Amino acid sequence: MKNYTPVAITIAGSDSCGGAGIQADLKTFAALGVHGTVAITSVTAQNTYSVRIVQDLPPEMVCEQISAVAEDLGIDAGKTGMLHAEGIIRAVASEVSKYDFPLVVDPVMVAKSGAHLLKPEAKEALKKHLFPLAKVVTPNRFEAERLSGIKIKSLKDAEAAAKEISKMGPEAVVIKGGHFEGEEVTDTLYYKGKFWKFTLPRLEVKTTHGTGCVFSAAIAAFLAKKLDIPEAVENAKKFVFSAVKFGLQIGKGYGPVNPLASLYRQASRYEVLLNLEEAKNLLEGHPEVAALVPEVGMNLAMAVRYAENVDDIAAIDGRIVRTLSGVRAVGSPKFGCSHHLAKYVIEAIKHDESKRAAINLKFSEEILKILEQQGLIISFYDRTKEPNEIKKIEGMTVPWGVREAIKNIGKLPDVIYHKGDLGKEPMIVILGKDAVSLAKLVIEIAKERR
Repeated sequence: MKNYTPVAITIAGSDSCGGAGIQADLKTFAALGVHGTVAITSVTAQNTYSVRIVQDLPPEMVCEQISAVAEDLGIDAGKTGMLHAEGIIRAVASEVSKYDFPLVVDPVMVAKSGAHLLKPEAKEALKKHLFPLAKVVTPNRFEAERLSGIKIKSLKDAEAAAKEISKMGPEAVVIKGGHFEGEEVTDTLYYKGKFWKFTLPRLEVKTTHGTGCVFSAAIAAFLAKKLDIPEAVENAKKFVFSAVKFGLQIGKGYGPVNPLASLYRQASRYEVLLNLEEAKNLLEGHPEVAALVPEVGMNLAMAVRYAENVDDIAAIDGRIVRTLSGVRAVGSPKFGCSHHLAKYVIEAIKHDESKRAAINLKFSEEILKILEQQGLIISFYDRTKEPNEIKKIEGMTVPWGVREAIKNIGKLPDVIYHKGDLGKEPMIVILGKDAVSLAKLVIEIAKERR
């Protein structure tokens, strides 16, 4: 018997620039392993900085789309997004009430650009007809103010507004914290008379187009997979955090979030292992590389796309060591086995996403000169000047060192070196786009030295 695939529906508008609306919702469903279906309510002509025109579909057409999906595929969960007019809201409420699936209502009122996506007279229809059918409602701060009539300046105010909105019928209310000030973003969930707080660091980025759509779609996807409401909301918040963090820096306004970042991250793991294996074989095939291996051994590390931590970075298990006949890898490529080089890569990709790989060589002025002749940008950090507060925290030396190397020249270099410290061997680290290109570069350096 085949595994059952959950089905979710997005009842929302179409975004011509692909960052929000049904386009964002379908990407989210796909990334979370849920089959996505659609009932388009409106077609918009918009981009990352403006909404030019909105064309509503006839309410009966919206209903027929929902009906067609429900009668054939079944629906495990759904979400609403842009419901521009009162007639559409009434029609959607009437049609959805015929089926027994959890509904997430994202009360989309204003676009990121400031354009109104809900007609003023439609707000009361939303509250009266759709909220009573909702499993979860997900307003942002300003939407919650308009819905509840409560001015929201604090998380306590958010709690009061969530309670007030819950009186309109939804089983749960999440007031999103993105529009509050502060270094952290806290979402407030009110459910069954209790409050939950979900907090993550604020990301200082402009890739936020579609954030609300992705959040509500992710909640719907997790509900379709039978998670309870608090768990669905918490997981959705983490998913959105990654989508915003790795958003697409395209367009002149607010760039689109990237719901597929987590999917690309997983998909690239095999590619990274293959690249490292090829690089390892290249190095082992050139005995002259042995002269570049430090006393602590050499390693080669590479990150998956959209890496977030050291577990997203693979390296050679056990390092690469000198032998009488050249160099040999002690083990095979593996994720999470080189925290030292992994920290160089994690810090580097914060400044340049293309620098996904690193290799370490023994320190020598001759090697630095060859690297300079290759046209590589070189910088350094002085380990003897490492602050005590950094030394006291395990694993903080490398991130501090990379930041110091950047500070010295005003940008991320291709090569970072240090001359060691008490009990610490001097080292050169080269950053590059992948393991194979670094292996080829190291072989060139080794040949130059002969």
